[in-house]
Amino acid sequence: MDYVSALVPPVVMAAFFIGLVVTIVKTQGGSNKTKEDAAADAAEAAQTGAAVKH
Repeated sequence: MDYVSALVPPVVMAAFFIGLVVTIVKTQGGSNKTKEDAAADAAEAAQTGAAVKH
């Protein structure tokens, strides 16, 4: 029975990691891509503008 308790944590971690990767891949692109890109560009422009003013 020790081998079961030794294998459970890595299997659970692997399952969560695979789920995380699948979620990240599914949320990339699609209808939100333009909105996300615009938000990232605006944040970058604001940071660059703030750095230039100082």
